[in-house]
Amino acid sequence: MLRNVMKGALGGTAATATMSLVMMAGSRMGLMPDQPPKRIVRAMLPGHRHRPKRGESVAGALAHFGFGITAGSLYGLLTRGRHTPAPLGAGYALAIWFSSYEGWVPQLGILPPARRDRRGRMAVMIAGHLVYGTTLALTLNRLNARTAGSGQP
Repeated sequence: MLRNVMKGALGGTAATATMSLVMMAGSRMGLMPDQPPKRIVRAMLPGHRHRPKRGESVAGALAHFGFGITAGSLYGLLTRGRHTPAPLGAGYALAIWFSSYEGWVPQLGILPPARRDRRGRMAVMIAGHLVYGTTLALTLNRLNARTAGSGQP
C-alpha cells in the first residue's frame, strides 16, 4: 500500500509540473490574469483576501504541488499498482477540477464558480487538469511496469 502511495506521489509531482506549464502558457496568452493556486493562498494568508501579498507566488506554487502530490498519492492508492488507461486519469483530474472550481473554491469566496468565471480561465484549467490526469496515469503505469519487471510486489 505504501509503495502505491509513494508511486502516486511521484506521479503527482510529474503531473503537477506538466499542468503548471499549461497554466503558465494560459497566463502568458492572457487567458488567465493570475493563477488560481496563488489566489487560493492569497485568500488564506492574513490580511485583505483580495490584495496581493508578499510571498504568495512561492506559497501558491508550493500549495499547488502539495495538492497535486496528495491527489497523485490518492490515485496511486485507489489504483493499487494496476495499469490504468489514460482516460481514467483524465476523468479523475476532471473530478478534482469540478469539485474544486464548482465546489469549495467558490464556497470560500476565492473565485466565482467556473461556469460564471472567465471563459479563458475555465478553458486553461480544464486543459491543465486533463494534462495532469493523463500524465498521472501514464507515469504511474510506467512506474508500475518497472516494479513488475523487477519482480517486486
